[in-house]
Amino acid sequence: MNGTNGVNDDEPDDFFGEVPFVDEEFDHDRLEEELRQAAAILDPVPAELRRTAIEAYALHDLDARIAELTFDSLVDAIPVRGAVDVPRMLTFHTGGLTVDVEVTDEGLMGQLLPPQSASIEVLHGPRAGASLIADDLGRFACDAPLGGPFALRLRTGAEVVVTEWLRA
Repeated sequence: MNGTNGVNDDEPDDFFGEVPFVDEEFDHDRLEEELRQAAAILDPVPAELRRTAIEAYALHDLDARIAELTFDSLVDAIPVRGAVDVPRMLTFHTGGLTVDVEVTDEGLMGQLLPPQSASIEVLHGPRAGASLIADDLGRFACDAPLGGPFALRLRTGAEVVVTEWLRA
């Protein structure tokens, strides 16, 4: 018997007669790459899921504050009899900033309260859509029609604010 493992020296250290596993000699990077290749062949990620994941990551902005929807005319307004093609009115709020937006078939226009200048991006996916500038009175407009989900990213000085996503 030897003094290190309590077994006889002429017997193997392992039940199967193999040398004990040493983690330092194992190539983790190679194993990871082989597992990735096997998964890509046997269970590939659907293209639509990959595209959605990339778009979601591209849109994240860790420093941005989220402006919550506090009013939506589709939900909160009292309908007017005989009114047709009424613009959708939205109000977003965060901290001391309010963003009023009117959405029509022709685009959108809005105002920041309190009035201030800002750069605004209309987001439609991983890339920004229209780039707008709010004037000193906080007014902005975009004459490109919105199709599908959209959000606004506002940069007012050092602050970044992103509205909730809505379907136009």
